[in-house]
Amino acid sequence: VNPWDVMLCVSGTAIACENALVVAIICYSPALRTPMFVLVGSLATADLLAGLGLILNFVFQYVIRSETISLLTVGFLVASFAASVSSLLAITVDRYLSLYNALTYYSERTVLCIHTMLAGAWGVSLCLGLLPVLGWNCLHDPAACSIVRPLTKSNVTLLSASFFLIFLIMLHLYIEICKIVCRHAHQIALQQHFLTASHYVATKKGVSTLAIILGTFGASWLPFAIYCVVGDPNYPSVYTYATLLPATYNSMINPIIYAYRNQEIQRSMWVLFCGCFQAKVSFRSRSPSDV
Repeated sequence: VNPWDVMLCVSGTAIACENALVVAIICYSPALRTPMFVLVGSLATADLLAGLGLILNFVFQYVIRSETISLLTVGFLVASFAASVSSLLAITVDRYLSLYNALTYYSERTVLCIHTMLAGAWGVSLCLGLLPVLGWNCLHDPAACSIVRPLTKSNVTLLSASFFLIFLIMLHLYIEICKIVCRHAHQIALQQHFLTASHYVATKKGVSTLAIILGTFGASWLPFAIYCVVGDPNYPSVYTYATLLPATYNSMINPIIYAYRNQEIQRSMWVLFCGCFQAKVSFRSRSPSDV
């Protein structure tokens, strides 16, 4: 048994457990049905499926060997991770809209926009996952194989290009969010004739949080995306594992960043497991920019 495959399986197990809890909390709590939590639920669902895919890949690789099952498993993983990255982009767009159109954010139009974004994200992700199953694979042409067998070089190049595009869009949106946050702090300072320490700390904390979010995302996925483009299938497989494993950690970190830090989800966890809060506890629906 390849120890790298064991680590991927362990990573998948941790990912599945973490995100299954988030999905259960959101489904259990009627108060968490706002557009913001719909996006968080979409991200958790995608990461949950990715974790299950890593577990199934390990089982089928060492228990049931079949080219057909291998294609299905790889396609399932591609679709799941694509949906995870797409959900992160949708959350970024939602955060930007909550600040840019703060007055009209809580409207039916926003709900429709979010549902449309999610439908498009999952639709594109499903199509990407079906490509290897529908014939875009290298099972009958080993020379066309990429570092991730049975995906072809052109297939992983498409996936990498899609990731780079999403990363650049997220980078641009987070820069715009930082500008809006700093502008709001400046306007408050002008109204109060000075910039208080609390405003400075809040602004610095907000910008730092955005930097951590984008930095974590980039540090997790960029090495693997770059290696998919420059790597060669003849290189030692340890290079593929060494870049793929950190990419899976992003799905492990996502629940901590987007779910467990949220006060409403924390309260729902206590209600679900401990009953420490009474049913009459009120939930304050916050803007996505607060999450």
